Amino acid sequence: MTSNKFSVLVTGGAGYIGSHAVLALQDAGWPVVVVDNLVTGFRSAVSEGVPFHEVDVGDGKAVRSILREHGIGAIMHFAGSVVVPESVENPLKYYDNNTARSRVLIEAAIKEGVRHFVFSSTAAVYGEPDTARVSEDSPTRPINPYGMSKLMTEAMLRDVTNAHDLNHCILRYFNVAGADPQGRTGQSTQGATHLIKVAVEAALGKRSHVAIFGGDFETRDGTGVRDYIHVSDLVAAHVLALEALVEKPDASMTLNCGYGRGYSVREVLDAVDRVSGGEVERRQEPRRAGDPGELISENARLLATVLWQPRHQNIDEIVGHALAWERQSALEPAG
Repeated sequence: MTSNKFSVLVTGGAGYIGSHAVLALQDAGWPVVVVDNLVTGFRSAVSEGVPFHEVDVGDGKAVRSILREHGIGAIMHFAGSVVVPESVENPLKYYDNNTARSRVLIEAAIKEGVRHFVFSSTAAVYGEPDTARVSEDSPTRPINPYGMSKLMTEAMLRDVTNAHDLNHCILRYFNVAGADPQGRTGQSTQGATHLIKVAVEAALGKRSHVAIFGGDFETRDGTGVRDYIHVSDLVAAHVLALEALVEKPDASMTLNCGYGRGYSVREVLDAVDRVSGGEVERRQEPRRAGDPGELISENARLLATVLWQPRHQNIDEIVGHALAWERQSALEPAG
């Protein structure tokens, strides 16, 4: 890795995963610049001293100016909308925020000579897979506008890479959870729908209960099984991906981000009970449309390609960090 590290633009850097990525980049010695429109992000989540621009990535003129001003050499793109049910109710919002505005950002990158692009994608591109464990070569058949909006941006990136002097890494996340082990940032999203976030809020009395959607899946306890990845391990993969792009400027990658093992909803809630020392109320609800019973990453390519070494795989540790952040968070109780 060259010692001459250029500046990295993090879009959505005031959000949950983006704010962790800023910390990981700083810890690795990369100069960072943040762009965020603060629609869902929090200015307080951005590390002190990091240049911050309250700008939407769809504002091409403003983005180009920022790329020039800071001599940006790479972009990590987290900005976008992420709530699956909302994407079904309001698909045009998702095709605007996640696809059309990404097109503007990619165009700005090309015009300003940015060489490297790391993209925050999702396992939702796989839809309802034929097998519980999915690899990067599994069919991509999104079943909601969220997944499709991300897949369309993946396609744009590949096409642009073929036509211009740009390489990219697409990272397909499974279920991201937890918080910075040092307590520097965490998930502050209000009205969040992610299970571990909801469950630790319930453990602290911010919610009355946790809904279990579906108890009749063909899984070990009838509830859905997911591959939960600690946010700090996830952003470590982003830094390694960036370094790989710099080292091999002609190479691009698509990588699954998960641990390759799953926990059921009940197992996650048992972990929350263990870590919190309480008992979260559980309410059984019908299945949600389009929820697969089991979704687990095949992560061999991530491990081999960027030599990623996960450090926070234990579910109790993931829950513990999420709970610690929730305890120190000054946000009003949700839901």
